[in-house]
Amino acid sequence: MVLSMDRWVGKVAIVTGASSGIGKAIAASLVEQGLIVVGTARRSELVEEHAKQLSGKKGKLHGIKADFSKEEDILKTFEWTTKNLGPVHILVNNAGITKETSLTEGKTEDWKATLDLNVLSLCIATREAVKVMKAKKINGHIIHINSVYGHTVFNVPNLNVYPASKYAVTALTETLRQELNHLGSKIKVTSVSPGLVESEMTTLNKAQSPERKAFLEKMPILKSDDIADSVVYALSTPEHVQIHELTIRPV
Repeated sequence: MVLSMDRWVGKVAIVTGASSGIGKAIAASLVEQGLIVVGTARRSELVEEHAKQLSGKKGKLHGIKADFSKEEDILKTFEWTTKNLGPVHILVNNAGITKETSLTEGKTEDWKATLDLNVLSLCIATREAVKVMKAKKINGHIIHINSVYGHTVFNVPNLNVYPASKYAVTALTETLRQELNHLGSKIKVTSVSPGLVESEMTTLNKAQSPERKAFLEKMPILKSDDIADSVVYALSTPEHVQIHELTIRPV
């Protein structure tokens, strides 16, 4: 199997949650591969600063201020991208959150916030990307940043609805694959499921409880660049090859 990113050079990719961590690393890797990348984030100033650091690379990064828990922000992102840069060829659904609370005492708004961003925003963004790809006859690629928690519920304190949100991503990946096959579409979908990754959601989270902090510090951990490399790998496969599920664990 020959791996190559050549067919994506000059094409447009949208990466959600691109201000830090995995999203930031993915955006950088795609720019280095020659793509025009739209990085969305509520803290868009961080994406814009990152874009300056990437100036002179093969591709280009554009920062867009957007809260992907709001459908109107998602729609505006796709409208702006199509109008200013061209049709989207790659969507990386990376934006996500976890709230440290419980199922027995947690607040409804915390659960809803997790499900809105981790599940519904992924569905909305995917729908909009597929609309563009179908209309422009683009054999694009949609990548969901999932988690090992989307396949196994580990004994970690205060997970609450987070594993359920990632199990949903696993189901949505397969459902989308079946829908695209039924349509006769060549659009690919890939679920990337990392283990523990150093990020603002995990070891760099200053708001986490001492119990969670102590637990995470004992665990082996991945870097954001490891996940970015896996995304590039999935994108590099020939057009007839689809990496449906890619699990990455630290050792």
